Amino acid sequence: MVDSPVKTIFSIVLFLVLISQDSTIKILNAITFLVLISQGYSQCYLRDIVVSQIQTGVKVKGKPEWSVTVTNKCPCVHKNVILSCTGFQSTEPINPLVLKVSPRGCLLNAGQPLYRDDIKFKYAWDQQFPFKPLSSQISCS
Repeated sequence: MVDSPVKTIFSIVLFLVLISQDSTIKILNAITFLVLISQGYSQCYLRDIVVSQIQTGVKVKGKPEWSVTVTNKCPCVHKNVILSCTGFQSTEPINPLVLKVSPRGCLLNAGQPLYRDDIKFKYAWDQQFPFKPLSSQISCS
C-alpha cells in the first residue's frame, strides 16, 4: 500500500501528463488514472466493521436485553468475521448461524460474507458486552 501523500503526488504528476497528450492517449491515460485512483479508495480495513448496541427495554429472565447491529462500512465484502467475546454470556438464546460463540471468538453470520447489510442479534445480560472485531477476510472484486 502506498502512503497517501505519495498517492497525491503521483496523481498530480499523472494528471499533468494526461493533459499534455493527444486525445486518444488522453482517454487511455484517463482510464488508467481512474483505475489507479479508485484502487486507493477501495481499500478496506477491519475498522470498517462497526458494532453498535442499544438496550431494548425488555427483560429476559431478569436481565436487560441488548440489540446489537454489526455494519460493514466498506464497499468490499468481509468474510469469516470474528468478534471478541471472551466471557460473553446471555440468558437469551442466540441463533448460532448469526453468532457462534467459541473460545477463540465469536463467528458472525456463520462466516458468510458481510456486505453493506446489517447483521443483527439480541442478547440479555446485566451489562453491555464490548464486542470488537478481531479478524476478517476482505474480498474486493
